[in-house]
Amino acid sequence: MKLRFILPGLLALVLLFAACAPPPELRDPNMLQDTSLVSGEPCEAPCWRGITPGETTWSDALTILEDDTTIENLNTQTDDNSNAALAEWNQKGGSACCQMFSDDGETVSVLLLRVAPTMTLGDVIERYGEPTYVVGSPFTDDQAALNIIYPDRDMVIYVFSAGATGAISETSEVFATLYVVPSQMELLINTTSLHAWEGYGSFEQYSETNEDFEVTPAITLTPTATGG
Repeated sequence: MKLRFILPGLLALVLLFAACAPPPELRDPNMLQDTSLVSGEPCEAPCWRGITPGETTWSDALTILEDDTTIENLNTQTDDNSNAALAEWNQKGGSACCQMFSDDGETVSVLLLRVAPTMTLGDVIERYGEPTYVVGSPFTDDQAALNIIYPDRDMVIYVFSAGATGAISETSEVFATLYVVPSQMELLINTTSLHAWEGYGSFEQYSETNEDFEVTPAITLTPTATGG
């Protein structure tokens, strides 16, 4: 089976859900009920419930997920053409929310968590300080996603905006988090056009259509079998 996973270098979380009809709500209370990003419990990002990309073995991570009584429908897949592995699950009684990926089938490489909108960007900045980069992606007329990037923590925070005419503020809700290994973060930075963080403001200021970027791709990726 060819794994269906969007690598973080694409910075396109919303594409994971674009096949749904009608388009889903980015702020979905049926997603993972989890505030560990801002509480730091039981471990601080980029660790989640004892799983840290680049440190936790795949087998240990699966055991943690299997023993977690708050999640269900854990499904694992392997790739026919590589050692890559993927796990997916949902909040108990909720919707499919989360993915865990391993490049080599031995160690966790990526954690992608769609969360219920109970945390805000202000909460994140209060705990971790200001991010380094941000870039916004439209989703529907009244929904857009801002990709808030902390390279030093190997994490991307996805924040809601009320469409392309919306704004980003301390009350903007977090609807997903992405934790990666350092090599994936380096790849993301080297393959994506990014705006430097300059504080709260309009979505347009940080939109991918605003070409006044501080960072532009140093290399160009060629699509691989991993992402289809």
